[in-house]
Amino acid sequence: MSPETVREQPAGPRPDTEAGGRLGRAAAALASNARNPCLRRAQLSFLGAWTAEWAFTVGLGIVAYRDGGATAVGLVGLLRMAPSALLAPVLTPLADRGRRERVLVVVSTVRGVATAAAALVVGLSGPSSLVYVLAVVSTIAATLYRPAHSALLPSLCRSGYELTSTNVVRGLLDSVATLLGPLLAALLLGVAGVTSVFAVASAASLWAAFLVARLRYDAPPRPSAPPEGALLRSAAEGIRAVRRSGDLALIMGLAVAQTLTRGALTVLTVVVAIDLLRTGESGAGLLTAAIGAGAVLGSLAAALLLDTRRLGGWFALGVSLWGLPVIVIGVLPHETTALAMLACVGVGNALTDLGGFTLLGRIAPDEVLARVFGVLESLVALSMGLGAVLTSVVVELAGIRATLVVVGVLCPVAAALAWPRLRRMDRSLSVRDEEIATLRRVPMLGFLPLPAVEQLARGMQPVDVPAGATVFEQGDVGDRYFVIESGEAVVVGDGEVVARLGPGEGFGEIALLRQVRRTAGIRATQPLRLQSLRSEHFLAVVLGYPPSARDAGTTVASRLDRFSPTGGVDGPRPDPPPGAPHG
Repeated sequence: MSPETVREQPAGPRPDTEAGGRLGRAAAALASNARNPCLRRAQLSFLGAWTAEWAFTVGLGIVAYRDGGATAVGLVGLLRMAPSALLAPVLTPLADRGRRERVLVVVSTVRGVATAAAALVVGLSGPSSLVYVLAVVSTIAATLYRPAHSALLPSLCRSGYELTSTNVVRGLLDSVATLLGPLLAALLLGVAGVTSVFAVASAASLWAAFLVARLRYDAPPRPSAPPEGALLRSAAEGIRAVRRSGDLALIMGLAVAQTLTRGALTVLTVVVAIDLLRTGESGAGLLTAAIGAGAVLGSLAAALLLDTRRLGGWFALGVSLWGLPVIVIGVLPHETTALAMLACVGVGNALTDLGGFTLLGRIAPDEVLARVFGVLESLVALSMGLGAVLTSVVVELAGIRATLVVVGVLCPVAAALAWPRLRRMDRSLSVRDEEIATLRRVPMLGFLPLPAVEQLARGMQPVDVPAGATVFEQGDVGDRYFVIESGEAVVVGDGEVVARLGPGEGFGEIALLRQVRRTAGIRATQPLRLQSLRSEHFLAVVLGYPPSARDAGTTVASRLDRFSPTGGVDGPRPDPPPGAPHG
């Protein structure tokens, strides 16, 4: 198979040009991921990884319940998650200091080997304590998988809309895994036992590693992995990024509420099935599969609701649905009710993943993105473990039905309190999308993946120029690049008009890329609305990606061929700086 690059793929339809309505946008989201070979491999790898995680979780819960009932399930959940909570922020800097798919290959392989070893221990009737140790190793690797995968996806996308559609598809695959993993576990538990569940989980993890091993895409230059002594300092940058951003902190807080409930459900699905509904061990798998079935429906609904302007609102609704249905199970403890309500939780899971992961991917800077997701995974692991162990205690003290009601209250209250700020995030990202659309109209910037365009958009400053006024003169020192948002201008060289510029066109790159004075002047013929970028901001992004650097060099050479000024440049043109494109 020939190397595949993401830049060869179309960016996908934009919401403002989609003629087929919501159904057409949903189909386009699925199609854009299917056409892009890098996204296709990354998404299928995620499906394998999370099918393995859910199947392994069900099997491990059965092993723990046989050892010591609900209390053992809760304690194992906490012991399994605690090391991950501590290590995730420390290890995720590795995904910000190199190619992120390599991290995915390593962690998926480690998970596959650890899970296979657990299958061997159970098959030989070995000690359960060894199974728990292997579960900790597997979970540490699983905790690193999602941050690296979440940080990788924006580099495979070219717009906020494509990233949103990619997260919709990943949410759908997550939902399929949430259904498929427990269903496989339920089937295998009824036919062949826990050993076969662990063996299937191992095979799925190794398949996930194989899929991402040959990803080919244009990644930005990143520092190499930090030395061991600097790893902790590097990890702290992700924590500082969250502390500096109230929006990031809010999303993390809601994620904690949701995953406390998720940890509680790892205990409740087992004890509700066995002790409350009397459906046996396979019933625990069916209850968990009900969450997956609802998640599939929720992901399909999320595809129909695909819109970058309401992510915060859908995120809040998804968090609420992690709690309200749980209360209903406590009030009406019947098998049909439990299956239906857990399906509603699955719908909430789909909406939460769509909103939360897309918001984090849009708000956090790319250079620390994996570390921010590492902070999230650390909080998720810790809160899941705490949710599991606290729930087991409350079950023993207050009973199953009362525990269901107590657990169900948390998420709806948290979502209601966060609603105003989440809607403000939506409005802010709508403005950002307009700025990105302006940048995307410039051919030289069309190759850039989403993180690079987001970085440019964050640095843009609006400039208004009245008709007849000059933006800059020939011979001026160049320190900014400009993109025309509205209006028209002419390029004036040696006193003559040599070109006309309109909306979606940029100018000013020659002086920045060649380190010379302005080779021509720009005069507004209509009122101009410009977006400007400082030189250091523009050069760091454009020269950081080979495709955009090549196109920038072609653009500069073409414009200099069309107009070779006799003045305005201080002496002969110097050599371009290292890394700059040559004409």
